[in-house]
Amino acid sequence: MQTSWKRNIVLFLGSQTLSLLGSSLVQYAILWHITLTTQSGSAMTVAIICGFLPTFFLSPFAGVWADRYSRKLLIALSDAAIALTTLVLALLFMAGYDALWLLYLMSAIRAVGSGVQGPAVGALIPDIVPQEQLTRVNGANSSIQAFVTLVSPMLSGALFSQAPLEAIFFIDVVTAAAAIAILLALVHVPVHAKAREAQATGYFADMAQGFRYIAGQAYIKAFFAFCALFFVLAAPVSFLTPLQVTRSFGGDVWHLTAIEMVFSVGMILGGGLAAAWGGFRNRVHTMALATLLFGTCTFALGVVPDFWVYLAFMGLSGVTMPLFNTPATVLLQENVDENMLGRVFGVLNMLASAMMPLGMLVFGPLADLFPIEAMLVGTGALMAVQGLLLLSNRVLLRTGMRTT
Repeated sequence: MQTSWKRNIVLFLGSQTLSLLGSSLVQYAILWHITLTTQSGSAMTVAIICGFLPTFFLSPFAGVWADRYSRKLLIALSDAAIALTTLVLALLFMAGYDALWLLYLMSAIRAVGSGVQGPAVGALIPDIVPQEQLTRVNGANSSIQAFVTLVSPMLSGALFSQAPLEAIFFIDVVTAAAAIAILLALVHVPVHAKAREAQATGYFADMAQGFRYIAGQAYIKAFFAFCALFFVLAAPVSFLTPLQVTRSFGGDVWHLTAIEMVFSVGMILGGGLAAAWGGFRNRVHTMALATLLFGTCTFALGVVPDFWVYLAFMGLSGVTMPLFNTPATVLLQENVDENMLGRVFGVLNMLASAMMPLGMLVFGPLADLFPIEAMLVGTGALMAVQGLLLLSNRVLLRTGMRTT
């Protein structure tokens, strides 16, 4: 049994790594193309909204699908849809159709696929991993994803400077096809109980049931409220730092590559630390520490004048991400009813896809009027305070006590 679950999770994470590699190459190439050709905060805001808004509308339905149907099949189908769309876009670019709106449309379609995948992946991992191993697996997964994110900007930067954009699109198609083949042929995932049953209710009834479940769980409501505010405050540091670096330190591709690389190295270290250490006995204490450190790093990114010091704080901020995400994910995986996991992760994805664009609607246009540094200082201070306030939430503190 132990060998079986280890083999399954290695193959599953391997397939997701291939898929993520191709997607990251495309993501960085599109972001840099828009940044370097427009140097506009408003243009970046449009791209970011296109990359998040479809997920907002789709996530509640995707959560229901993840609870009603085979999660493995949903992941494969969403990967296939993204790969097909990427192939069409590559062919259009080869034919000379390279308008900016096509990249916006591509971001929106990829967001649809991500909206389906997110709840399915979050709900599938507990299906194939013993509960006592969830922290280690989620921490290891964070490190793997960070390693891909580390390699991706280097590869994307090299390709971006030497080859047309459509060449990167074709790489994404190949990696997606390989990921789908591994997932369908080699990964064994038992179909969860609800998916094996005849569905007695419709989509909207299941969706309403999910919302009622969330409304009845005080710890989920508290956690979602925390995340909603955090996502808004994190918008400038998440999306405007490439523009900040272009304006303040130079517009060379290597500058953009460097910030992504050091952030990814930080995430690799943070994921390894989360897997090896496991965090404090109360998961909320680890989440609070990570939030405090992330806010402090964001503040520092707004005041340091030297690019190398800037890179150091960017790397430290990367360390904090797995230290928050790992205990937060496990907290939900351990406490949410198995038949509701997809819907809960769907609503979480909906929050992320709504709050960050909402933040960018404010901060993006302001980036063309005011220094980005001032926004990083303000939002960083507020996130640090939010981390401290998390320690006073008794509902989350009770739920956060580790069971294993």
